Amino acid sequence: MTLPANVFSPIFALMGKNKQATWGGRFAEGPADLMLRFSESVSFDKRLAPYDIRVNKAHSAMLAKIGVLSTEERDQIHSGLDEVAKRIEKNEIVWESALEDVHMNIEQELSKSVPAAAKMHTARSRNDQIATDMRLFFKDACAQIEQKLLDLIDVLVDLADRTRAIYIPGYTHLQRAQPVSMAHQFLAYVEMFERDRRRFQQVAANANFCPLGSGAIAGTTIPIDREFVAIELGFVDSNGNPQLTRNSMDAVSDRDLFLEFASACAMCGLHFSRVAEDMILWSSQEFHFIELPDAFCTGSSLMPQKKNPDSMELIRGKAARLHGNHQTLAMLVKSLPFTYNRDLQEDKPPVFDSFDQTILILEVLLQSLAGLSVNEDACAAAVADPLLLATDLADYLVLKGVAFREAHHIVGRLVKIAEEKEMPIDQLDLEEVRAVSAALDEDWTSVFQLKTAMERRTGVGMPGPDRVEKEISEWRKILAEKSDNRVK
Repeated sequence: MTLPANVFSPIFALMGKNKQATWGGRFAEGPADLMLRFSESVSFDKRLAPYDIRVNKAHSAMLAKIGVLSTEERDQIHSGLDEVAKRIEKNEIVWESALEDVHMNIEQELSKSVPAAAKMHTARSRNDQIATDMRLFFKDACAQIEQKLLDLIDVLVDLADRTRAIYIPGYTHLQRAQPVSMAHQFLAYVEMFERDRRRFQQVAANANFCPLGSGAIAGTTIPIDREFVAIELGFVDSNGNPQLTRNSMDAVSDRDLFLEFASACAMCGLHFSRVAEDMILWSSQEFHFIELPDAFCTGSSLMPQKKNPDSMELIRGKAARLHGNHQTLAMLVKSLPFTYNRDLQEDKPPVFDSFDQTILILEVLLQSLAGLSVNEDACAAAVADPLLLATDLADYLVLKGVAFREAHHIVGRLVKIAEEKEMPIDQLDLEEVRAVSAALDEDWTSVFQLKTAMERRTGVGMPGPDRVEKEISEWRKILAEKSDNRVK
């Protein structure tokens, strides 16, 4: 189908006189300056320019395919968009708030040299245009965060490798519980961040459906080719088949992706914060398990001896910010009627901030952890307490045929005796110990040999040295495979 060449000329003429050409024909006068300042979004959505240019190219290519644009007009638009992209990259574009958003700023800039730009908005709305831009953004943002998470996991696996032979108390209720290798705790962080990585993979998969062609609410009467556009923009499945949104009303009003992305960032924030808290505790003089790199700590303006773990404290603080962004989006969407409402313009700042802060936190955490050093003597002193292996003594009794509940009480009584005598439990007299339970033989103190106790922990998920070594080896393989896939 080919439309008459003069169909768009009145609109193009209007754009030369009035920068509100998208809807200005209905109004006798333009918006107040205050309204322009209140309603503009280009101050923050201009970062979508690379995605918007891709969408414009794909859409105009489709319009040429169905005959709305000539091949020459399509080529002019594409060349013009390339030039606009270069000017944006060089920061030569003046973003006009009177044009409201990134879409109209780019279209207006293009129209200065390409008359056919007036036809480019055929068969679409800014509603489906921004939805498409944002889905491209989410796919890109998720890929970037996933890569940073892999980098962080790589650092944690290196730390686990370095600390396999270093044992520390594991804590429950922030009280010493049982010994673990430091490597085992670093590998626990790996598990957390791997779950985060998979969450972002799922967000990217959910974003991989093209909404362009949904129009403002009910599509268009022009015979567009949505499948063509989806393929052009990479909204395809693993077999290269186009993936399209299936309901025009849902496509322009859906903000699940915004919430899912912000939620994944917030979950990451929780994990960042928990790791940061451990590093703050471990670097304190009371623990002194580690030393954080100077480059990610600060001093006091008053007390010259201070070395404050500010990077970790800021990570804790920014975790709250990530959750605030998610909450903002939830309240924004709550109770909105279908379909598009201008409220939804406010969906982008929280998302952009969550992305920026998540990437920044990942960089800081990655470099801070990569540069930390371990105080092995302090770790050894902390883990020397035989009470950390009290549960192993209960297990010893269980293997002697004592019911666990009874074994628990027996060991509890021995702990009480040791506390009253102000001596380590493993130095209690054998006769005194056997008075509590005849099941305790001469070898009862063998359970307090740390190396042996750790070697006995051979089950899947346990902190025994053989199991930790297998986990490190397995993660090395996983990271190598993912690195190879990225190269390919």
